Amino acid sequence: MTTPLPRSFAQALGGFASGADTPRDFLERCIEEIEARDPEVKAFTAISLEAARAAADASTVRWHEGNPLSAIDGMPVGIKDVIETSDMPTQMGSELFEGWSPGYDSASVHALREAGAIIVGKTVTTEFAATRPGPTCNPHDLTRTPGGSSSGSAAAVGSGMLSGALGTQVVGSIIRPSSYCGAYGYKPSLGGINRGGSHDYMSQSCQGVLAATLEDTWQIAIEIVQRAGGDPGQTGLIGPAVLPDAKMPETLAFLETPGWEAATSHAREAMERALASLRKAGIKILTRKDSAAVAEVEEILGETLPLTRKINAWESRWPLNTYVDRDVTKLSKGMVDRLHEAEAMTVDSYRENIARRAAIRAIYARLGQQVDACVTLSAPDVAPVGLESTGNPVFAVPASLLGVPALSLPLARIGALPLGIQAIGFLDADADLFATAGSLIEAIGSIQLG
Repeated sequence: MTTPLPRSFAQALGGFASGADTPRDFLERCIEEIEARDPEVKAFTAISLEAARAAADASTVRWHEGNPLSAIDGMPVGIKDVIETSDMPTQMGSELFEGWSPGYDSASVHALREAGAIIVGKTVTTEFAATRPGPTCNPHDLTRTPGGSSSGSAAAVGSGMLSGALGTQVVGSIIRPSSYCGAYGYKPSLGGINRGGSHDYMSQSCQGVLAATLEDTWQIAIEIVQRAGGDPGQTGLIGPAVLPDAKMPETLAFLETPGWEAATSHAREAMERALASLRKAGIKILTRKDSAAVAEVEEILGETLPLTRKINAWESRWPLNTYVDRDVTKLSKGMVDRLHEAEAMTVDSYRENIARRAAIRAIYARLGQQVDACVTLSAPDVAPVGLESTGNPVFAVPASLLGVPALSLPLARIGALPLGIQAIGFLDADADLFATAGSLIEAIGSIQLG
C-alpha cells in the first residue's frame, strides 16, 4: 500500500487565481482517489458526484472571473453522518435511521455551501457518534481502526480523498481519529461552531474540523462561523479571516494526563522528542514535577473520563428512551446498556456531576495565568489492529470535559503509521492556540520512529 498523502486546498489557491488549475480539476483528482481507495477504506455512506461536479463548475467560473465566494470556494469536503444535509441521508450510523433525511441542511453545511465549498458526501460515523464502529478502515493500514466517532471524516482526509471534513467530539471523536489517520483535527471551544442540525445533544459536544493542513483547518472553521456563528448564546470562534500568524509561546505545560500510563514506549519517545525540540527552540516547559499548578491539573484530569461517561449517560436518556420504543432490535447492546445506566441515575446525581465538572474547569482555567498552552499526545499509540474498537480516548477526553480548544497535529510517525501531538488551549482563545500550533509545527518538524 502506498503512503496516503494529504490534499491541501489552500496550497492550490494560487493555481486557481492564475488559471493553471481549477476547482473542477481539483475535484476530479479527489474523485479519482475516492474511486481508487474508498472501496477498501469505506469512508463514505453516500456520495453525490453529479451535484459536486456542478458545484465545482460554478466555482471554476467564479475563480476565472476573480470573484470567489471565499478562500474555501471549490473545496471538496465531507460531512459526518450525524450532521444533517438536504440532499443526502443522515443515518447516524444506526439501522433505525436507514435512508432517513431531514430535507434541509444543518447550520454548518448551509454555511459551507454559502462559502462555495463542495459537499462531496456523507462520512461514516459510529452509532449515534458513540461506540459501535462502522465499516471504515484506517487508510494507512486496512487492518487497523481509523478511530471514532468521526471515522469516515478522518479516513477521507488522511487518505487524500478530501481536503477537509466536519466531525463532532464529546469524548475523543475528532482528536483520536485525526491522530490515527494523519489528519489535522480541531475541536473548538465549547459552542465555537454552530451545531444546529447535528445529532449530538451532549453538553460537551462540539462540531469541529478535520483537514489536510493547519491552514485548511482554520479556514473551514472561520468561514462557517462568519456565516452561522457559534452555538446559540455563544460568541463562536473569534479570530482573523485567515490563519493567525505563528507565534512562539513563552511557556507550555506538558500534561501527562491519565493516558501516560497507557502510552507505549514509542509514543512516549515521540512526545519526549517533541518536548526536546520545543526546549531547544527556547520554550519553557512546565511539568507536574516542577509546577504546583500543573500538578493540580494533572490530579483532576484523572476524573475526566469517568465523569464524562456519567454525564453522557444521563444526557443520553433522551432520545434513547424513544428509540427503544420504536425498535429496540435496531439498537446495539451498548446503546441499550447506556439507557439502562441513565435510568438508574437521578437528576440530583447529574447535578453533582456537572457541578464537579465546573469546578475542574475553574482549576484548569487558572493554569492559563502561567502558560500559553498545554501539550500532550493525541493518543497512547498508533491505531490498534482490529475494527471492533475505535481505540482508547484517554488523551482526548480532557479537552472535551474542560470545554477548551484542542488540535491534533500529525507530526509523528511510528513506522508507516501516524501519531498526533496534541495542543490544548484555553476557553475562547482558539485563535491563540492556532498561532501557538503554527510555531510548534515549525519547532518540532517531523518525528520518525521505527
